[in-house]
Amino acid sequence: MTVLKVNEQLWHSGIVRTIEVGGLSKADLMDKLQEKNVFFNDLGKQLLLDERMSVSKEVYLLKTIELTVGDLGFIEGAVLPDIYARAIENGLSLCPVETGPYLRLAYLDQLEGYTGKPVYEKQAPYGSITIASEKIDEEEDFPQGFYIRKVEGNLWLRGYVADDLHIWNPNDRFLFYCFNQ
Repeated sequence: MTVLKVNEQLWHSGIVRTIEVGGLSKADLMDKLQEKNVFFNDLGKQLLLDERMSVSKEVYLLKTIELTVGDLGFIEGAVLPDIYARAIENGLSLCPVETGPYLRLAYLDQLEGYTGKPVYEKQAPYGSITIASEKIDEEEDFPQGFYIRKVEGNLWLRGYVADDLHIWNPNDRFLFYCFNQ
């Protein structure tokens, strides 16, 4: 088995965080998010409550790196399969789906992403971080994953829908798992 180390250039361009994940039931996780006044869109709530989204009973640490699509070498943007393939080629892994809610809890001081910035439909919002994870359902209208953002002081955990033809912008931010670091 070949063990890839994260590309050194990516390591220096990203934001590295270690997140504590697991140890809560879905009900307890939802309670914790509500205690922190986290808002959800319908897709985020649907994904979190879906029985196929598993949560670990054991607490574990997940070393992550936040990168832009451009950091991965896609200066014109790219589709999700290409983004994920490039990340994996560079020694990164996809995060477990449960990373989204735990990242939201760990990153309560996220910078404001909305103020003074234009809003575009069918694009990742400015300042958002999309968690790179496997889909749990192939249906087009089922949430593909989570992203987090802060809007007018409010913290959000949101789900999103995007097909494999959607072009992500070079400045869109993704969170990957650093398996071998």
